[in-house]
This record gives sequence, C-alpha cells and structure tokens, in this order.
Amino acid sequence: MDRLNEILGNISGLVWGWPLLVLLVGTGVYLTLRLGFLQFRTLPYALKLAFKPSAQQKGEKGDISHYQALTTALAATIGTGNIAGVATAVVLGGPGAVFWMWITAIFGMATKYAEAILAVKYRVENNKGEMSGGPMYYLDRGLGQKWLGVLFAFFGAIAAFGIGNMVQANSVSDAVVQTFNIPTWITGLILLVFAGLVLLGGIKSIGRVTAFFVPIMAAFYVLGALIIIITNFELVGPAFNTIFTDAFSANAVGGGLLGTVIRYGVARGVFSNEAGLGSAPIAAAAARTDYPGRQALVSMTQVLIDTIIICTMTGLTIVMAGEYKGEGSEDGAALTTASFSAFLGDIGGYIVTFGLIFFAFSTIVGWSYYGEKCFGYLTNDRGLGFYKILFVAFVFIGAVIELSTVWTFADVMNGLMAFPNLIGLLLLSGVVASETKRFLKVAKEEKRSAG
Repeated sequence: MDRLNEILGNISGLVWGWPLLVLLVGTGVYLTLRLGFLQFRTLPYALKLAFKPSAQQKGEKGDISHYQALTTALAATIGTGNIAGVATAVVLGGPGAVFWMWITAIFGMATKYAEAILAVKYRVENNKGEMSGGPMYYLDRGLGQKWLGVLFAFFGAIAAFGIGNMVQANSVSDAVVQTFNIPTWITGLILLVFAGLVLLGGIKSIGRVTAFFVPIMAAFYVLGALIIIITNFELVGPAFNTIFTDAFSANAVGGGLLGTVIRYGVARGVFSNEAGLGSAPIAAAAARTDYPGRQALVSMTQVLIDTIIICTMTGLTIVMAGEYKGEGSEDGAALTTASFSAFLGDIGGYIVTFGLIFFAFSTIVGWSYYGEKCFGYLTNDRGLGFYKILFVAFVFIGAVIELSTVWTFADVMNGLMAFPNLIGLLLLSGVVASETKRFLKVAKEEKRSAG
C-alpha cells in the first residue's frame, strides 16, 4: 500500500505540476483578454441575474432556475478546499499564497464563464426531457472530438467517487469524532441517509435543497469569520500587509522559493473554485435560460463567492491568528480550527466543525450530479439508478476508512479532467466570443427598454 501511495503521489505531482497550473491560469488570462475583461465590466449585472428571478427563464428549456444552477455548482465547490485547502496553502506556500488564490480567482471567473456558455449552447435533451451538458458535450458536439469528451467523462465519473464523495465524507466523520466523539460509522449512516434522500430525487431535488441550504451554510461560516475580523480590526491591516509582502517574497516559505508561494496559491485556488476543471458547467447546462450568455454570467459569480469571499475569510483569519508559524504547527482543517478558536474559544472550533460538515455534505450533493452526467454520457443514460445507489453507498465507506490512497487517486482524476476541458475552451474561444457579443447586445437592448 505504501508503494502504491508513493506511485500515485508521483503521478499526482506530475499531473498537478507547473504545466497544468500554467495552462489553467493561462487559459483564464487569454479568455479575459479575448472577452475584454468581461468579469469586471458585467459583474454587477451578473450578480443581479444570479439573485433576482428573471422573467426570461419562464417557459425556457431547462430543469432548474439560474439561482438553483448557481447554488448546485456552489454546493459542489464550497467544500474542504475552503477550510482545509486554504490552511494547507498558507502552511506550505506561506501567507502570500492567499494573494495568488485571488489572482487565480480573478482570471478563473472568465474561465468559468466560458465553460458555462459552451455547456448551455451544446447541451442536449434526453428522452425524459432533462438537460445534459458540460465539457463532454461541447468537446463532442462543438469541437467534433468525441474521444476527448469520452476522456473527460471517464475521469469525471471516477473523480466523483473520490474528491466529491469519499474524501468529503471522511472529512466530516473525522471532524465529528474529534469534536463530539461520535463514532465514524454513525456519522457515515447519517450521511448515507441524507445523501440518499436528496440524490435519488434527481437534479430538481438537488436544486431545491441547494437553493435553501447553500446560502445558510455560507452565511453561517462567513458570519463567524466576520465577527473575528470586526472585533480584531487592528490585526486586519497587518494581515493584509503580510499577505501582499509574502506574495512576492521567497521568505514566505522558510528557505523556499517564490515559485512555491505561487504554486500552492494557484493549486489551492483551483481546488477551491474548480475553474477550468469542467465540473461546474455540468450544473449550468441544466438551467432554464433563453441565452447561453445569461446563465454564463450567473455561473461566473460562483468563483467570486467561493474564493474571493469565503476563502478570503479563512485565509485572513489564519494569518491574523498566526497559528501557522513555527515548527509543529497544525495543517489543514486543524489549523483553521485552531485559528478560529484563538479568537472565539470553543465556539470558534464549533463554527469550523459545522462549516466543514455543511460544506462537505453540499459537495457530495453537487458532485453526485456531475458524476451521474459523466456516467450517463458514457453509457447513453443506461445504468443511472445503479450509479446513484453505488454513489450513496460509497458515502458510508468514505466515512469509515482511511483515505490517503483514495485522495491521491481522486486528485489525479480531477487533474486529468482539466486537460481535455482546457483544450476545448481554447479551441472554442471564438464561439464563446461570438455568443458573448450576441447576448450583450440583447442585454443592452433590455436595459434600454426597461429604462
């Protein structure tokens, strides 16, 4: 087993090395330039579309609303990366890694926009009247490269069991046993039951649950962090100064290199918001919308909420607390717990624990849909009931077993998803640009008519 872990670790290092990280950020930079810095120009309008019901959704094809598509994607991305991932980035890359997470998010908004616009444009309707879309469809129907679509779907269907299922369930059971001393098998059973009730109802059930659940869980965690920031406001300035200074300094890591700071900031930023991995556009494709560009703007706001807001809350609290310094400091969720507890005592630990529970469960819910759609693409929608049951069963398994091998394997699959997706985004960027131009003209006319 140790040998297998070593081999998988080496493969993961190759997959998530500089070539992929440069390709991920580079694609975001290229799309930002090609779309004329769309994420800055249209952000207020995008937020309005995301949170205010639109008349244009009524009567349009699709399974869920703009808002439900956004919260389903947020459910999948707001997970352990927002709590444990940020902490790991600060420990391994230094406080400056938070800055590079922001940079990744800024350009990732353009990537997420492009993914969604292609997902809606090339989506298909199955024999049940449900929408299916995502990278496998725009690689197949848009680019004409079915083999790339098959590769993406294969990697996605497998990754769903790891990064979107077992890893999350394990994080919850660990947190619960440490905080409340509840056995892992009990936590696993509870997760299995709740996940089954939500998942077996399909995308409409998932959409309804996430629309209610995601805002509450995000607000709960962010409110806890805001209390710390407001009541310790004198530490905020120095914390930002540390982040900005270390972002361009090799001193961020003891004896390390500037490249280490950037690498961990970019890697954890992508792990958090998944921009470029191709997962979120699968949810976007289910939205009721009249133009691909309308849903794409809504999807773009996901990166803002996930990384710019929630990850910043975590990163700022960690830097303010200073618990990451010195030998033997905690890592992952334990560091975030220690940082919150440094300011709020036991209450801080409970905030992180419940945040982790809610975030991880929501990721299971969101990724179940991603995995199902990837599996459905490979099998022409045959065997979906079996896939759902298997997915729910693995929630329990993930809660009760050691997961180092599963985590690394899932990490490899997750990274491999990105390669075909990014190829599709770059080669179909002309379609993204033309669809954007078409929709922005419509949006301008709508604004003129309303005014």
